[in-house]
Amino acid sequence: MKKNHLFAIGLCILILASCSKNEIPAPPQSGPAKGLYVLSEGSFGQNNTRLGLYDINNNQFTGNYFAQQNPAFPLGLGDTGNDLLLYGGKLYIVMNVSSYVMVINPVTGKFIDSISFRTGAGLPKYPRNAAAYGNYIFVTSSDGTVSAIDTLSLAITHSTPVGLNADGIVAANDKLYVTNSGPFTSGYDSTISVINPYNFTETERIVVGKNPVGIAADESGNIYISCQGDYATHGPSLVKLNTASLSITKIADTATSVIKYFNGSLYALGGFLGSPHPRKLSIVDFSAQSANFITDGTPLISPYNITIDPQNENVYIADAKDYVSAGEVFCFDKNGKKKFSFSTSPGVNPSKIVFIR
Repeated sequence: MKKNHLFAIGLCILILASCSKNEIPAPPQSGPAKGLYVLSEGSFGQNNTRLGLYDINNNQFTGNYFAQQNPAFPLGLGDTGNDLLLYGGKLYIVMNVSSYVMVINPVTGKFIDSISFRTGAGLPKYPRNAAAYGNYIFVTSSDGTVSAIDTLSLAITHSTPVGLNADGIVAANDKLYVTNSGPFTSGYDSTISVINPYNFTETERIVVGKNPVGIAADESGNIYISCQGDYATHGPSLVKLNTASLSITKIADTATSVIKYFNGSLYALGGFLGSPHPRKLSIVDFSAQSANFITDGTPLISPYNITIDPQNENVYIADAKDYVSAGEVFCFDKNGKKKFSFSTSPGVNPSKIVFIR
């Protein structure tokens, strides 16, 4: 991609990053996204995670952008990129199998640091997902911990024990909420952990449903949890929890994998057991406001993740296709009509998207 395109896309981020010494970003800027970072997680054991950059104005995608900007990394990012987070002028990439968090400059794509997620004995912790709160990035790991990364020093300063296979994480009502899916060898877990982000302690552990994974929060103090079940005797469920009372207010027997809250609705993908179509659900009773969000007949093969741009309500759906070759990202308007799409080649299993304004 030409340098002037990069400058146009990244200028707002550079200004934003320089405005705050404590790394807490200003409120989101208005206007549509100029570009997208797309994380393609790759295939397990293949060291083929890719970070791509899409220029919306020029309809141009650079599929191996990190490698292009960092020739000193011949193997690229590593193995199985699981999450992507832009916060405080830095882009954080959670690498699950490689067991580190890569930090890059979102304007230039250049490497800043790599934060190891291994025990003192050198064993991998397998980091999963990340959420930002205050001056920290909180990262869940399969070893049953949530690690706090100081955004200034880029050091792990605290590690909070939670349930095994800690997975999804979201900040809501001045707390962090973590799904504990548990190991399948012992029947899965059924809890979420509540963490006080000021003293880094687990304050509550709440039973919500078998094998909780996905989690989302609304602006009214509710969180939504996607429970996968055990794929045998316990079916999947979707749970709503009020964070003020820590009580469950709604449970529905419906299969969801990825869930995203936006503007009074839940956007959901069905995963292995659920609907093949992206759905739009009521947050009151989880009924389908749209059994298929896509209204123009655009076909998807394997919807893998969903992201909503809050500025213009565009909905981006990452399609993993056959899970072994290049995927595709589709952009739909708020009414489910396709606006554009692009291949993520050479990226396999595209998942997380971050907007650049």
